[in-house]
Amino acid sequence: MSVFLSLAKRFPSLIILLLLFMPAAVSAFQDSHPVAEDVVLEEREFDASAVILHHVMDDHIWHLWDHGGTIYLPVIVYSAEKGLAVFSSHNFYDEHHNTVEYRGYKLDHNHIYMVETGKAVLDLSITKNVAMLLINATVLLLVLAAVGRGYKKNKGKAPSGIQSFFEPVIVFVRDEIVKPNIGRHYEKYMPYLLTLFFFIMFGNLLGLLPGAANLTGNIAVTLTLAVLTFIITNVKGNRGYWSHIFWTPGVPLPLRIVILPVEIIGMFTKPFSLTIRLFVAITAGHIVLLSLISLAFILKSIGVGVISSLVVVFINLIEILVAVIQAYVFTLFSALYIGMATAEAEHH
Repeated sequence: MSVFLSLAKRFPSLIILLLLFMPAAVSAFQDSHPVAEDVVLEEREFDASAVILHHVMDDHIWHLWDHGGTIYLPVIVYSAEKGLAVFSSHNFYDEHHNTVEYRGYKLDHNHIYMVETGKAVLDLSITKNVAMLLINATVLLLVLAAVGRGYKKNKGKAPSGIQSFFEPVIVFVRDEIVKPNIGRHYEKYMPYLLTLFFFIMFGNLLGLLPGAANLTGNIAVTLTLAVLTFIITNVKGNRGYWSHIFWTPGVPLPLRIVILPVEIIGMFTKPFSLTIRLFVAITAGHIVLLSLISLAFILKSIGVGVISSLVVVFINLIEILVAVIQAYVFTLFSALYIGMATAEAEHH
């Protein structure tokens, strides 16, 4: 008990996360595919498309392996007719893992709707990607908090422990990404850009683990990160930035009519490019890996399985590099867009 209280004081976010997923963790021990003894299992044709889509898409359950390896996540829905409802996604499945109606709600292709009216509901559920988001954020907080404590402890001394591992990365982001692109006022944007870099990098790396969710390959996540950069860029944009958009200097008046819509469109293509670049790079990598693994089951060949496994190991090593590169690229362009919006007049 004393150990638990000590952990609760030092890592409150971790305790909250454990309490949040306690019901789901308990239901994970239940057998999701019970089979009666007198039932003869028929061999099913392997569906590579379903396996790949199941991994890259979001879901209300987190399936790790057959026969007990399914985590049923909390469902939180709101409708004007029934109000707020909270229950486990386990209620949407029968003993044969077929979807069924529960309390007037039905789950169909990962969308929850009301059976009586057929209307969609406001879905605030802890889905697989949301759970992965919370895990990623918790890991990020724990690691960077440990690094911060190392800075306080070793102030004026050589870094040690986890601080010595992350300090070169932090210095690299500061000196090679943020400072050159933003200029002398870079310090106020360092917390956001460092958080952005490590959040994407941790999400990319955790997504490569077996059974992990495709967090940074979800377009909703990448769009949210891009929108944050878009908001900071335009809120902090100075007079020179906005005058360049609405009254481009050195351009004849007739051409300004043509340039104005182009500049406005350019404001929105920047977050769009950030969104698509990260989404496509991570999702494509997962699809390639799963496609190579599926070859052994499609062709039913041990030789193909051995060869594809070796290729997958090699590509997985490349994916680790891609995970870091994509974090670098997203942070670099975010710093570049912020720097362009906040550049002082003499820098134009």
